[in-house]
Formats: sequence, structure tokens, C-alpha cells
Amino acid sequence: MLSEPRSGRLAAWGNALLAGLVPPDDAASAIVGEDAVHRVRGLPGESAPVGLTFALGRLRTLGVTGLRIALPAPGHPLGLSGPPEFNARALEAEEAVVCHGAAFGLVPELYEAGPEGDVHAEVVWHCLPVREAPPADVPSLGEAERELAEALREATEVLSRLDVAGSGPVAEAAIGAYRARAERGREVLAPGYPPRAVRVLELAQRVGLLISVAYENGHGGAVSASEMAARAQALRPVERTSRRAQVAAYNSVVEQREIR
Repeated sequence: MLSEPRSGRLAAWGNALLAGLVPPDDAASAIVGEDAVHRVRGLPGESAPVGLTFALGRLRTLGVTGLRIALPAPGHPLGLSGPPEFNARALEAEEAVVCHGAAFGLVPELYEAGPEGDVHAEVVWHCLPVREAPPADVPSLGEAERELAEALREATEVLSRLDVAGSGPVAEAAIGAYRARAERGREVLAPGYPPRAVRVLELAQRVGLLISVAYENGHGGAVSASEMAARAQALRPVERTSRRAQVAAYNSVVEQREIR
């Protein structure tokens, strides 16, 4: 939850490209980010992996008009619509991109390459058929914003009561550092997204950071089995809410287009 999902970058900048708001090379560069290279395998008409810029252009010619993301977890097929083969692969990767306008989906597979001390990531996106149906359990931006505020408040109260490390100064310091990095010029979303989507995504990322810090800093004062269970119970729904909000933010451009 600390890093932006690769499917989020692909959907956000792919949507900006499809809307004509950014040139292809700029979109591809933003999607790749700090990775070494991204390629797409299984694109219709191509027998070998192709570059990201070419792939995005080909998807547009195949009828793709927008990109949504999915962030599924066991028991929660968030953003997916099938078929089972695609859902299983997306669940294994914990993320996917689902095309709007043509029945394709993209699931990332990560490879690490390079010598020790200079390891870099290479990503292969597998293009697979998907079912054209509404995505599962994706809220509106308004719903996501309300759910996030309530979940954050409830989780913070429970974690503080249990004296969990993620609810105190350590968490606040980590969140402060994260926000400082964001304010140094990181674009939360690509051009074309409404301000509310940016706000929801920023809050979802903050909630995700709180959850990560709580887990990474051990059990804090929650040393009994019942207290540890209570902490897990408090974190589970807020983590689910955070993922739902991220999907709502990244998918908002496509959702708004459908309403018009």
C-alpha cells in the first residue's frame, strides 16, 4: 500500500493519452516510472511482446476508449468482471487493468534483473480477454470519500486504544515524510482527472500508509492474542475501504464518461 500500483499508473496515464491530453512518449514514461522497461505480451495481432507506446496505440485502434483498474484480494474481487481465468491471474498479481470499449484486460508480471546493488524491475503486461460487465464492488467517488473518513476515524480510535505502533508518533512521522515527498512535485493523477479524484486518492494512500506502518512496526502494546485479533479486525475493513477508494479514484474518468 505504500507504493502506487502499476495498474494505477497505466490506467491514469493511459486515460490521459486516450483523451488526447498527453503525447504517447510522455504517457509511456510516466507509466514506466522507476522501472527499467514495460512490455505487453498477447496483444491481438502480435506474436511477440511489444513496447508500451505501440501497445497503447494498438488498443485504441481495437476500440479501447478508457482504462479501469482492479485491486482484488482473496474473497474480494474488487474491480473484476471475469472470466475466471482473468480473475485468477489478477488475484495472483493483486492488480489489473480492464479496458473499456473492447473486451481486453492487462495483468502485470514483475521480473527483477541486474547485478546485486543495481537490481531493476522489468514488467510484462499480459493482455487477456475479459467479460464485458460492470466491475465488482466499485463505489462512486462520493461514497469512497465518506467511507474513507469514517474508516480512518474508527481504525485510529481502535489502534490508539490498543497502543499499536501504527497509531502514534511513528505513524505520524512516516505520514509526514510521505506527504513532504508528494508535495515536491509528484503528480497524484494524470491530467484530466477531477479534483475530487485527486483528493480521494491522496486520502486512500494516507490510509494505506497508516495500515502499513501499523503492520511493519510490530504489535505495539497489543501483546495478548485477543488484542492482536482486535487490531487485525480493525485494520481489515479499513484496508478494504482504502482499496475501494483507490479504484474509485483511478476509474472516475471512465465512470463519469459513462454517465454523460
